[in-house]
Formats: sequence, structure tokens, C-alpha cells
Amino acid sequence: MTGVALLDQHLLSVLIALPMIGAAVLLFFPRGADDAIRKFTVLVTIAEFLLSLAVVARFDVATAGMQLVERAPWIPQYGISYIVGVDGISLWILMLTTFIMPTTILSTWSAVTRNVKEFMVFMLVLETAMVGVFLATDLFLFYIFWELVLIPMYFLIGVWGGERRIYAAIKFFLYTFAGSVLMLVAIIALYFHHHAVTGVYTMDLMRLYELTIPVKLQLWLFAAFFLAFAFKVPMFPFHTWLPDAHVEAPTAGSVILAAVLLKMGTYGFLRFAMALFPVAAADWTPLIAVLAVIGVIYGALVAMVQKDVKKLVAYSSVSHLGFVMLGLFAFNLQGIEGAILQMVNHGISTGALFLIVGIIYERRHTRLISEFGGLSKVVPVFALCFMVVTLSSIGVPGTNGFVGEFLILLGAFKVQKWYAVVAATGVIFAAVYMLWMFQRVMFGKVTNEENLRLADMNGREVAYMLPLLLFILWIGVYPQPFLRRMDASVNAFVTRFEAKKQAALAGSPAGETMLVRYFDGKKGGAR
Repeated sequence: MTGVALLDQHLLSVLIALPMIGAAVLLFFPRGADDAIRKFTVLVTIAEFLLSLAVVARFDVATAGMQLVERAPWIPQYGISYIVGVDGISLWILMLTTFIMPTTILSTWSAVTRNVKEFMVFMLVLETAMVGVFLATDLFLFYIFWELVLIPMYFLIGVWGGERRIYAAIKFFLYTFAGSVLMLVAIIALYFHHHAVTGVYTMDLMRLYELTIPVKLQLWLFAAFFLAFAFKVPMFPFHTWLPDAHVEAPTAGSVILAAVLLKMGTYGFLRFAMALFPVAAADWTPLIAVLAVIGVIYGALVAMVQKDVKKLVAYSSVSHLGFVMLGLFAFNLQGIEGAILQMVNHGISTGALFLIVGIIYERRHTRLISEFGGLSKVVPVFALCFMVVTLSSIGVPGTNGFVGEFLILLGAFKVQKWYAVVAATGVIFAAVYMLWMFQRVMFGKVTNEENLRLADMNGREVAYMLPLLLFILWIGVYPQPFLRRMDASVNAFVTRFEAKKQAALAGSPAGETMLVRYFDGKKGGAR
């Protein structure tokens, strides 16, 4: 078999392995060869992105199920296998991951000057873990990648972060790890339940999808998965680790956190919690929708009063991810496609905002809004990029943010009008805090003489910012290529969700209350 044929058959495995191989090669670079280390890391991440384009090229838009599936026994006596695949739900989040990495590495060129080798090793290990999370379809394999993400990110914040980096790193680790452990317990319970019903031990997600899980068991398993993913999103009120992690992380860490790591939580809800436990997910919807709407409003209001630009962007993520959760729990095509697209949009727009904050911080070593003013006259290229990204974050028509939020509100309106109406006010608040911040930083008189000496964006900064701006406009003007590749998988998800819910509720009397459904001891047994 030729190398090309081997690559063709194992494309997804190569995508998972390539960054880790790059990290291993970096270990042989001499300490102090910083320039060579940076160039090698960029080449690895660019090669990863180019390879991931082959996934898009080979993706069949008419197929709803997993594609490019690779399967191999791993620990067969325990029913654990190496299974990876991609569908319309994971395709664009995978592409976001491979797309954002070269951009992020380029942004570190002058920002990271100590322990460059170790920094790049952790970044490449992180990429392998993130790609693995979005491709794994065996629960054990998924959990390995899920936990692996924590290790490099902990060190990126704790070693290369700001003054309170240790506190922020520990808080990030403990919050997200605590939720993950509960998910592990739920995975084990699901594993034994499958064996009790079928006589087969398996962690294969596609086989677990076929299982009709009793509603009482669904309640507890969904609760465990909910906590793991709610901390990772993070949903209100599980978000308190996020502002600290964002503010203390280096720019590259903040970009990866916003662009990819938070999406692991929303992706987890869709791929696992909602798909496996549809009755519990539907029953929990009023609570989750209320928390999502509170997150939209609360994140926007707190962002409005921030003095630090980076903290403002961090709280805006709480608001934006509230929108995503609202779309997911609409359980219809518009809401879920809008949520997936908004995950990508948030990764592009908020990732770009953190890069912009990093550019200005490198020059002034402050992120306080009051330290700036009138920058548009001094750094016009920077001002132009900042303006496009700001409009995208607000969700102005013609930018990517508008398409995602529109679809989410459309989906939410179909099932519960008041959620959509209240959440829509978050768009207004976003315009207030983003435009107010932009006006104070960019317009008016230059009152600080240090700002007069600021250099505009250099060629490297323009090079990594330009692709982000192009995607903001492309998705905003013509989102069809992105939506078309989701259609089959999301339609299949909605159909399967309803069918599994009806199967689990077969025999339940009409109008049954949740109290009776979950806590009536007389009904125990079969259900």
C-alpha cells in the first residue's frame, strides 16, 4: 500500500496523530533555537489544516451518519475500541480547530519569549487532544481526549499566564475536572446498563444510541453529563472560572479557550447528553433554557461594566454561549444548525477579539480601556480589523454572528416565544457594551502620549488576522456551504431524538408529571 493510499484510509487518525508527532519531534530541538521551533510548529499546524481540508473535500453532504470511520480493537475484553468518525455535527468544529491553530501560533511570535520549546510542545499536544474530542465515537476514547485537554491548558495558563496565573490555572483545572469525574461515573453506569440489556460490553457510541434507556436512569445519567458539559461551556452559574482563566492566560491560551475549549461543552451536550438521554433532556429544557437566557443577559450586563478589555470579551463569551445553549435545546433544525454555526462564529469572532487585545497589550502592556482613546488616527489598519470583528461579535447583518443568532432565535421562537424575545435583548446589550468599548478605545482625542507612538499592525499580524476577517464576511454573506453540510446529520439527529423519546415514554400515561415519572417508587422496575 502506497503512502498516499495509507493516508487516504486513515485520514482522521493522521489528523489526531500529526500534532503529537510534531510535539515529539520538537523535543529534539536544542533549547534556545526559538526561531526554528516557532517555524516548525507553524508548519505542523498548517499541514494539519491542509490535511483537514481533505475531510471537507471527501465529505458527502447527503450522508447523515459518521463518515471516514476508522475502527480497531483496543481493549476487546472490555468492549473498548479505537473508533473515530466525522459527521455534519462535528465537521465544522473540527475545521475551526485546525484553522485557528496556525493563527494562534503566529500570534505568539513575539508574545512568548521564554520557554518557547515547552510552550509549543504543549500547544501541539493540546491540538491532538482537541481534534480527538471531536472525532472520537467510543466513549472511553472520548474521555481520554477530554481529560488530556486539561493538562496542556493547565500549564499554558499556569506557566505563561499573568500575575494570578497559578490561582486561575488551579481554578480552571478543578472546576472542569470535577464535572468530568461525574461524567466518568455516568459512562460506567451506561456501560453496565448496555451489558445488562444486550449482554454485550461496549463503549461504541453508535451502538449506545440504539439503546432505549429507562427514564429514571436517564435522569441521573443526564445530570452527570450536564454538570461536566455545563462547567465546560460554561453555563451560568457554572462560569466563574472563565473570567479568571481568560484574563490570566496568555493570548494564545485565551484564543484556544474561546475558540475551541468552550465548544467541547456545547458539542458534548449535542453529541452525548441530548442524544443518549432524550426524555431527561426534554424534561430539563425549561431549566436549561432559563439558565441560557440568564447567561445571555447576565454576561452582557457584566461585560458592560468591565474596565479591562480582556475581561469584557471573557464575559461576552458567557452571553454568546447562552445563545448556543438556547439553540441546542430548541430541538429543531433551525435551532441546532444555528447553534453549531454559532459555535464556529464565536470561535472566529471572539478568537479574533482576543488576538486584537493581545496586539495592543504587546505594545502598551495594559488592557485598561481608560488608557486608550483616539487610536483610530494612530493605527488605522488595527482600527479597521477591530471594527469588523466588533460588528461580527454584535451580530450585525452581513457578518457571521448575525446568521447564527438569527437561526437560533428562529428555532427558539418556534417552540417557546418568550425565551426568544428575552434572549433577543442580549443582542441589544451586546451592541451597547461592544460599541461603547470600541468608541472609548478608538475615537476621541489621544490623551495619552504613549498612544501616539504606537505602531500599526505588522505584516505577520495582518497575515493571521486576514483569514479570520474573510470568514466573518463569507459566513455572513453566504452561509449555505456551511449549513448544507450539516443538514443531513442534524435532520437525522432530530428524528432519532423524537423516536428515542417516544420509545422511552411508551406506556407512560398522558399528562404524567415529572414527579411521578422520576420519583414514584411504585413505578420503579421496568421503567
